[in-house]
Amino acid sequence: MTLEEALQRLLQAVQPLPLTVERVPLEEADTRVLAEDVVAALDVPGFDNSQMDGYAVRVADVQAALTADQPLPVTQRVAAGDFGVSLSPGTVARIFTGAPLPAGADAVVMQEEAQIVDPPPGAAQQPAHGWVRLTRVPDRGQWVRRRGEDVACATVALPAGRWLRPADLGVAASLGVPQLSVRRRLRVALAPTGNELVQPGAVPPQALPPGAIYNSSRYLLVPLLRRLGMEVTVLPVLPDERTATERALAEAALRFDAIVTTGGVSVGEADHVKPAVQALGQLDLWQVSMKPGKPFMHGQIDRTRLGGQGACPVFGLPGNPVSSFVTFVLLARPALLALAGVAPASTMPSPLRARVAFDWPRPDVRREFVRVRRNAQGELEVFANQNSSVLTSVAWADGLADIPAGVTLARGDEVAYWPLAAFWG
Repeated sequence: MTLEEALQRLLQAVQPLPLTVERVPLEEADTRVLAEDVVAALDVPGFDNSQMDGYAVRVADVQAALTADQPLPVTQRVAAGDFGVSLSPGTVARIFTGAPLPAGADAVVMQEEAQIVDPPPGAAQQPAHGWVRLTRVPDRGQWVRRRGEDVACATVALPAGRWLRPADLGVAASLGVPQLSVRRRLRVALAPTGNELVQPGAVPPQALPPGAIYNSSRYLLVPLLRRLGMEVTVLPVLPDERTATERALAEAALRFDAIVTTGGVSVGEADHVKPAVQALGQLDLWQVSMKPGKPFMHGQIDRTRLGGQGACPVFGLPGNPVSSFVTFVLLARPALLALAGVAPASTMPSPLRARVAFDWPRPDVRREFVRVRRNAQGELEVFANQNSSVLTSVAWADGLADIPAGVTLARGDEVAYWPLAAFWG
């Protein structure tokens, strides 16, 4: 099936966990899922204020002064934290960024468009802060941040289901909110499979047995899951044996909210994850028309057969590390976020459009996700070796070029481009 079909089926199959609310300080709320709307109890900003260092003015007064070629008296000085008095006609106020706009002022002139001058001939008295000549007439409202421009009182500033980022915590702080109500973290088991896997550090490279490889996917996926705000437990490597695989998945289903496996989902005689899930519950989808990542699998383990309740979703990623990465970010990641209670519209970033700096003359029957990075001109360069076992292609890249099935590309053509940073959160 296509990626879109697979993703739609995934999001239909997973339902958010039952709501369990925790109250956490703002400093601890990053990557958590908001459980309740944050409604503003005040306007932000709470008053009209200056966006620049300069002079608070009446536009009509500036127009008149420029017409008469006269400076204007500076009668007050307003800094952030101060509150000036009403601006008398024919005067200006020295003002600084963030300071409240004096009543009567309707614009701010930046200080780069003002010149401090001597008193004009015949001036009756020296104003408190001297005289200034303004060089242009501002537009009404220029460099003024209006009350409630950022957040209006009584509106929803942060909706429930939002996957919180640092900027969201700043918004909450601007509203005087010290704590947030969040959903509990999703508990995910990562289950690598394969007799060939060896833990880094367990055996030095020179003593690595023939046919053995270090388990790189673990160190790719654990931080990806943690950046989603999830609690991750790595299970011991599942051997290439059906009974042991089935037993380990059954035990994990009773302890965790979701299981992510690596390897064991293809069609080989040593691939036991798919039949194990079928024996314990049901298979929802298997094989997606994409490259890399065709063997991706999703199923449900029926906990009621094991003495528990409900079902535990299983996301079976291919064994090759690049395939594992691509299927995780494009398929498992949005489904896990939905399971954690993130609003559907926020589970998947939108791709950008970019021009390629390479030729792609040999189309594939499957949709391809090619490791690329932008050059100084903003065009996409391609990693030379696109084999799904070459993990350095992901380390080198800053995004994935999305090449439709059956399509060739010439330098300068435009493609969809998924920045990897969009998946980090």
